[in-house]
Amino acid sequence: MIVKLTQDLARGFAPWKEMYFENKAELEAIGGKLIYAGSEKDNDNTMLVLIDFESPEAMKAFAGHEEMKAKRAAAGALLETTQVTVMSDESFT
Repeated sequence: MIVKLTQDLARGFAPWKEMYFENKAELEAIGGKLIYAGSEKDNDNTMLVLIDFESPEAMKAFAGHEEMKAKRAAAGALLETTQVTVMSDESFT
């Protein structure tokens, strides 16, 4: 299942990107695979992420993973601005 995540950033996209590559294996271990991540050209403090989760349980594991939340926040992610949209079953990569 593909999920769209939007979020504001406090320190721009680069620290979040670095955090992702340091923790990529953790995301994959819980059943998530990053498809896309990026910021707007004219606003480095916004981002859009597409993640393909193996199952709804994998998405819940990601959402409830407190250590990963803390790492994202430390990288400047403003977690209270996170918006999650589950994409249709017709989505593909």
